[in-house]
Amino acid sequence: MTRPLVLLALPIAFALVACGQERADEGREVDPLATDPLVARALNDPLMIDPDLAHRNGANAAVTVPVSHALPPPRRSEEAALAAREAARLELLEEGRVPDLPAADSAKGPAGLAAARTAPAMLAAAGASDACAGRLAEGFAFAADLPRAARIMPHGMVQQAAGGTSGGCEARVIRYLTPAAGEDVLHYHFTRAARAGLSPDLFERPEGSVTARGEAGNLVVAVRAGPGGMSAVDLIWWRE
Repeated sequence: MTRPLVLLALPIAFALVACGQERADEGREVDPLATDPLVARALNDPLMIDPDLAHRNGANAAVTVPVSHALPPPRRSEEAALAAREAARLELLEEGRVPDLPAADSAKGPAGLAAARTAPAMLAAAGASDACAGRLAEGFAFAADLPRAARIMPHGMVQQAAGGTSGGCEARVIRYLTPAAGEDVLHYHFTRAARAGLSPDLFERPEGSVTARGEAGNLVVAVRAGPGGMSAVDLIWWRE
């Protein structure tokens, strides 16, 4: 007759222990990293914005295929091009009517920008003095600190940015991609330069470009075919 009593007492004892444990845990903050390994991994895993880590996004995929670990280059679409064009036009319309783009000058514009691989080389190709290109720092923060005449077109994707102040010269050197057509890019920068008080000129050779000069500084914008059908834009501004 004693065995059933013992068996009945065991669940009661376990219940009392559990109840006591719950009371002991009351008021104690539960650590999700200790209770849920999936949450722990989600919180501790690196963000996949680094191209060298991008391949880890598919670590738990049910099906995997051999892929490059680098992020795919952007590709142009008609929808993206139209969206960039309309965003640029709306921005310009906020300051009044947008004038038509004038005919290009028959002379040649700046050359050598396409072959330039460094910010100082781009400044030199644009026509800045050697003193102006002396001490430039690389950093995407310079793309967010641009004068009014040298704003980046809406929906532009910055690929390279540099800037600084050296020898009495302030400079910004930006390379960006946009799905907008080359003519739309030139129209945007031509209008921006004129509204900032510069005197812009438009060129077709050796590539589509805008040059502008005035009290607000010097500006050179060159546009060429980029990867994936995008427009590649070099934007150089300096003031000495």
